[in-house]
Amino acid sequence: MRPTNTPETYVQEKAAASGSSFYYAFLFLPKERRAAITAFYAFCREIDDVVDEISDTGVARTKLAWWQGEVLKSYAGQPTHPVMRALMPLAATYGIEARHLQAVIEGCQMDLEQNRYLDFPGLTRYCHLVAGIVGEVAARIFGQTDEATTAYAHKLGLAFQLTNIIRDVGEDAMRGRIYLPVNELQQFDVKAHEILKRQYSDRFTALMQFQTERALALYDEALALLPEADRRAQKPGLMMASIYRTLLREIAADNYQVLHQRVSLTPLRKFWLAWKTQAFGTI
Repeated sequence: MRPTNTPETYVQEKAAASGSSFYYAFLFLPKERRAAITAFYAFCREIDDVVDEISDTGVARTKLAWWQGEVLKSYAGQPTHPVMRALMPLAATYGIEARHLQAVIEGCQMDLEQNRYLDFPGLTRYCHLVAGIVGEVAARIFGQTDEATTAYAHKLGLAFQLTNIIRDVGEDAMRGRIYLPVNELQQFDVKAHEILKRQYSDRFTALMQFQTERALALYDEALALLPEADRRAQKPGLMMASIYRTLLREIAADNYQVLHQRVSLTPLRKFWLAWKTQAFGTI
């Protein structure tokens, strides 16, 4: 971090640098809510980067343990990392609790302990920690007023994470990871070594179509759970849903060519989808 940087500048740069669809949804928020979600998202990026960028598992574990301690210190009034210094002044206002941050760290610890999931319920537990909890916090920051919105946020988080898994099959394979459940690989007669070697087949295409249809159904289920009272406040989540559903359909139209490339939408298209949701409230 450059000496002239403030914690706020640090988290802004961290969030923007990721190029994530989430960033486009933040642009339309009022200033303080935008500051809170940007700081929280930067925290999630920091934790995620530990697993993605540190190849030595022991070093990664040590780093995540440091973050667990940093969360405890921060909630005791002594944040040291710029992300936590940006987040803590806003945490109480938006109901961001230490347990939320620790759950995100726990989810990333799972990445260090296992690189396969036997079945969908096992994968769902992982998604709950790395995406459902994130959705819960985001819903609070966006202005949740109805308790039922939490269930919507968790379901939407699951849909987002499954979309990430579908998009990143090839990238994850290069790291020796396969998030697609083992019993579903068996169901479609796709061998793990075929994915690790990034080999396409009609069986792989059928497997990915199955994964995509389930993810698309989860978006519909999530939207059906969103209470009318919170629909306006939760527009940023709807923007992300619009972007992610469009990405899924793009992957399907490209015949699931996800092993050798990362299919993505252009920044302009993401911004357009976000703006359209902001303007018309539909996705």
